Amino acid sequence: MARNIASRSEDYSQWYLDIIKVAELADYAPVRGCMVIRPTGYALWELIQRHFDDAFKATGHVNAYFPLLIPHSFLEKEAEHVEGFSPECAVVTHAGGELLEEPLVVRPTSETVIGHMYSKWVQSWRDLPILINQWANVMR
Repeated sequence: MARNIASRSEDYSQWYLDIIKVAELADYAPVRGCMVIRPTGYALWELIQRHFDDAFKATGHVNAYFPLLIPHSFLEKEAEHVEGFSPECAVVTHAGGELLEEPLVVRPTSETVIGHMYSKWVQSWRDLPILINQWANVMR
């Protein structure tokens, strides 16, 4: 095919990646598994996000942001809750040139940190419902 784009019917995943690159929506970053969203791709993301943000807010949801890093002990809780859980996460062991007391795990969508915060926020049924949307970066 033109511009070395894989055939959609033969390799959908590669076709998708080829289209993203040729359309200049994103490009590979120097970190394995990461991409940089280019301006046109980001403009598309903003349109999609705006559409869904408006739809979420119409149902009473509000946005919140949770930390990218969680304590390693929280990751161990996830393993207890999910059968066959096999974390493939980046772990931060040093900060400011010093060894951390507890390693931190890159986990931008961790239910354990969200649950931890909800346990602080919800004291009775009067605090419910909590209608929160989180826009988050992901690392896979």
